[in-house]
Amino acid sequence: MPRRRSCAQAVKMAPSEYKPSRLATLPPTLDPAEYDISPETRKAQAERLAIRSRLKREYLLQYNDPSRRTLIDDPALARWTYARSANVFPNFRPTPKTSLLGAVVGIGPLFFWYYVFKTDRDRKEKLIQEGKLDRTFNISY
Repeated sequence: MPRRRSCAQAVKMAPSEYKPSRLATLPPTLDPAEYDISPETRKAQAERLAIRSRLKREYLLQYNDPSRRTLIDDPALARWTYARSANVFPNFRPTPKTSLLGAVVGIGPLFFWYYVFKTDRDRKEKLIQEGKLDRTFNISY
């Protein structure tokens, strides 16, 4: 029977004990490069965290203001919305996936309706030739 590990032992497990699967990559939390970073990178991360904290504090102050009568204007959200909706083409990258999707959405319905109308027409033509179709209200003979 295998020996059980305590929580402290499991946390202190050496990275060399982890064997990644053949079909999966190494999780980023176990990647040593995630933790061995330079002081410049740490400083940049700290600056970004400070900016995020400052923006979050400003937003929460506006959100929880009891005398607020207007909507909270978030310029980053406004830029993101503009880039996603009103300004699509400068931000669009044609890829094989988007090209195929465009062809399926643009040309696919044409082929579909061509097939539907053509098969219906051929079926009716066959019935007319066999004399099995009742054409009571037909204008032209």
